[in-house]
Amino acid sequence: MTQDLSGKVAAVTGAASGIGLECARTLHAAGAKVVLIDRDAARLDELVAEIGAGAFAVKADLLDRAQLDGLKDSIIAVAGGLDIFHANAGSYVGGAVVDGDPDEWERMLDLNINATFRAIRSVLPHLVAQKSGDVVVTSSIAGLVPVVWEPIYTASKFAVQAFVHTLRRQVAKDGVRVGAVAPGPVVTALLKDWPQAKMEEALANGSLMQPKEVAEAVLFMVTRDKGVTVRDLVILPTTVDL
Repeated sequence: MTQDLSGKVAAVTGAASGIGLECARTLHAAGAKVVLIDRDAARLDELVAEIGAGAFAVKADLLDRAQLDGLKDSIIAVAGGLDIFHANAGSYVGGAVVDGDPDEWERMLDLNINATFRAIRSVLPHLVAQKSGDVVVTSSIAGLVPVVWEPIYTASKFAVQAFVHTLRRQVAKDGVRVGAVAPGPVVTALLKDWPQAKMEEALANGSLMQPKEVAEAVLFMVTRDKGVTVRDLVILPTTVDL
């Protein structure tokens, strides 16, 4: 049995492009109202107009603590409720540690870890109070299998996985499900730091996925029967050997 998303409200961070945008579109097509959250206000306005009725925008800088802490109120103000929260926003830094820029690492860690945890903390009391809801976090295969060319990014996703697994057990009694979608490489702007040769090879051998494939996995997670939690959903290109 699957759940119908009609009448549900789903909010997605990092929704102006990539995985977040495709997830918003997919959840909307399945019947949910969607709240697109991003700092790119102009792009959000374009997307909400494009998606149509039942789509709303919340302009927020996820590195601004005050805006993060007010996220639940901002979502409910525009959409009237919240049932699904997809903490998707993140960034990527790869490369050798010996050549790395610690300032870049810090910004990525703030977004991938601190902003993700704080955003979820903002919306969680609402979901707990209504005794239902889904929290989905965009993790990565790098959160389960350490990837040698991206040690700082891998560390951030290991932190995300630890948070998902412990939070899930804390709030299961309250009817709130928590899970992570953990994709392999996806064609998004985050891959700009990949070495050019690696990108060309990946495109040539089919070892990159499209954002739509991740969105369909998220839809699968949030439409399971209430008695089922998809804790981790790993999706990989067929040609990736992990």
